Amino acid sequence: MSPRLLIIDDDTSHLASLIKIFKKMKLDTVGVPRGREALALIQKQEFTLILSDLMLPDIDGIELLAQMKELRPHVEVVIMTAYGTIERAVEAMRGGAYDFITKPFRRAEIERVIERALERVSLIQENQALKRQLAEARVAASGDSAGRGVIGYTPAFQKVLDIALQAAPSQATILLQGESGTGKEVFARLIHRQSSRSDGPFIAVNCGALPEGIIEAELFGVEKGAFTGASRKKEGRFGRAHQGTLFLDEVAEMPPQLQVKLLRVLQSGEYEAVGGTTTLRSDCRVIAATNVNLADAVREGDFREDLYYRLKVISLTLPPLRERADDIPPLCEHFLQRYVVKHQRDIRGISPQAQQTLNSYLWPGNVRELENTIERAVVLCQGEMIDLVDFPSELFPKESSSRGSDGAGDEESNDEQSLFSVPFGMSLQEVERRLILQTLEFTEGDKHRTAHLLGIATRTVYRKLALIEDVSHDLTDQMKKP
Repeated sequence: MSPRLLIIDDDTSHLASLIKIFKKMKLDTVGVPRGREALALIQKQEFTLILSDLMLPDIDGIELLAQMKELRPHVEVVIMTAYGTIERAVEAMRGGAYDFITKPFRRAEIERVIERALERVSLIQENQALKRQLAEARVAASGDSAGRGVIGYTPAFQKVLDIALQAAPSQATILLQGESGTGKEVFARLIHRQSSRSDGPFIAVNCGALPEGIIEAELFGVEKGAFTGASRKKEGRFGRAHQGTLFLDEVAEMPPQLQVKLLRVLQSGEYEAVGGTTTLRSDCRVIAATNVNLADAVREGDFREDLYYRLKVISLTLPPLRERADDIPPLCEHFLQRYVVKHQRDIRGISPQAQQTLNSYLWPGNVRELENTIERAVVLCQGEMIDLVDFPSELFPKESSSRGSDGAGDEESNDEQSLFSVPFGMSLQEVERRLILQTLEFTEGDKHRTAHLLGIATRTVYRKLALIEDVSHDLTDQMKKP
């Protein structure tokens, strides 16, 4: 693909001459006589190089340069100026212009200036390509030699990876289960890349992040006038994922009435948009993910049993990071190289003591927490090696503020606070009630975290609390009766 050159010059005869010169140099050349016309063009199209007159009738040349650089920071700009405005040309150089040339100039002069600018562009592109190749080589060396985007050597991880790669070429619906941060979306993207639908779109939607009144429209689309504010027709995620893959994250949070519609799409590929009467079809593969146990959600009545079995044609449970500790060092190296390149830091590695801390931490947030920790360390590191000082306090055991003479007093107290005791003879209903309330107290009222700790859907926590509240009101009313 030949380089693209944009010329801005209000002298139309001069502009035509320049276009003729550069087309003979095999440059894809476009010319415009006004600065504002050039800005409109730059917003829509990519250019390798811009040659602009400093004196234009509709916009100041320095202001035009600033706006062009804001729109396309990496494009090289050469300024054309008259002898009387050389000081302003120097000002333009300070504003980001690559070079300037004074009018009148000979053809050989302008050709030389443009050739130098193109050489600079070529060097910058080669440098960027080399950086990308280096980053990819480092990633490959850290364990992702197959280029799959996932890293792991432990048997538990490899077993899940092997099944995922076996299932990828099929059209089967896949259910990914595992704690938050274990890499469910990474696996979904891997399966998509390894499938026959890899040329199609990969569309992701977080079912837990969308309000109940919006998720149906997001999934299935909206017809114009379906409700107040629906001023135009909007395609849903199923439509956008046609001939590709639709990733439904946190599928356990999907409202019951939508579970019925999802079941129909999985069975027949058919659905209707919100407010629509026409039956639409989507040929997409569905990969669902959840961080709760769907089998338990089915037993609790929070998830349809028929939908559960339709989703889990192939079910994969991703192991938490604490169960694959041997994968922590290669993951650290992978994330280190990624963020060294991203943040342009000169960091050689992680100190042995820091790596030992990373290896021994339990990582409740799994791979996502590890990745965030490494990125934070890369940003904050002030030396050539990441050390303990670059880690957040969560990675270090909390020291007791006051200990007995044997140093065990507070530990015993903390252990007692973390225990949940059940006396013999207590009903299961009462055990469940106390466990939910005590976990809520531990999480300081955070219902989402409570659900995560108990391994149930957030909706289940709300429903159980409502039942607890109803029972409490009934008991209060009975006590008030004479």
